[in-house]
Amino acid sequence: QVHLEESRGGSAQTGGSLRLSCAVSGKAYSKYCMGWFRQAPGKQREVFATIDDDGTTRYIDSVKGRFTISQDNAKNTLYLQMDSLKPEDTAMYYCAADLPPYCSDGEFLARGLSPFGSLGQGTQVTISS
Repeated sequence: QVHLEESRGGSAQTGGSLRLSCAVSGKAYSKYCMGWFRQAPGKQREVFATIDDDGTTRYIDSVKGRFTISQDNAKNTLYLQMDSLKPEDTAMYYCAADLPPYCSDGEFLARGLSPFGSLGQGTQVTISS
């Protein structure tokens, strides 16, 4: 499985910005879908931003227009730029990778991680009002 290691998270005030990165290693295949999950206290883990194996980016409505997912394949790094942060963005954030076709064509955002996917250890993001 792919090894994923998130950068240290952090804290910000409402309206602020944070950037997370995720180092990716151990790829066995040439194409993967990449994504970010989060889990807030008392809530289920949710996938909220993905990059399909064809490069299409997708977001859930609550982060659309505020968060940007991107990747630098030369550096084997996934990024998450978070702007206009809200207290409800407070959560543990996880980097994820999954294999096509199980994650292709929006399936990663719709269904989450397949049995062939990998998840990082997570990093805490805290937003204060």
